[in-house]
Amino acid sequence: MDLIRESWLKWQFEDGMKLAAASDILTLHPGPGVPPAEYVARFDCPTMVREQGSITRRVGFDMLIRFPLDYLRSAPNPALVVALLSPRNAYHPNVAPPFMCVGNIAPGTSLCELIYQIFEIMTFQKLTPSEHDALNKDACSWARNHMDLFPLTSRPLRRRELSLDITEIPAGAAL
Repeated sequence: MDLIRESWLKWQFEDGMKLAAASDILTLHPGPGVPPAEYVARFDCPTMVREQGSITRRVGFDMLIRFPLDYLRSAPNPALVVALLSPRNAYHPNVAPPFMCVGNIAPGTSLCELIYQIFEIMTFQKLTPSEHDALNKDACSWARNHMDLFPLTSRPLRRRELSLDITEIPAGAAL
């Protein structure tokens, strides 16, 4: 294996697992190999789906994230990097299952950057309001008419850290 790629993949694994450990929303499952070159990211937060003609909220979605061999050297095809595993009826202007438009992916875009992009897209924090830029034109039209519903969550992907300084107050001390 290319030593630069191997080192980069180790870094992605470490950072990705740190992000997952600091999140109430994300569960990250590394694929085969050491270090892994693919992940299944499970997000336990709302997204929109289309079921029997109705558009409704659903909690939970799964994404496959892969790093092709030439990922660090050339701009990858986004369809080879990010794929929606479930729900197959996801409804978003940037999604036509299993494809998701995360925009242009620069060579070496980190796993954590991709995870944040996916989270922001699927929770409608980011969406394409113009049909000529949309992967799903019908979802784009629907979303433009329902902007009051978005974003679907205000929860951050990473838990906020809380720093407390606790000092014991002796019994009988004046406050």
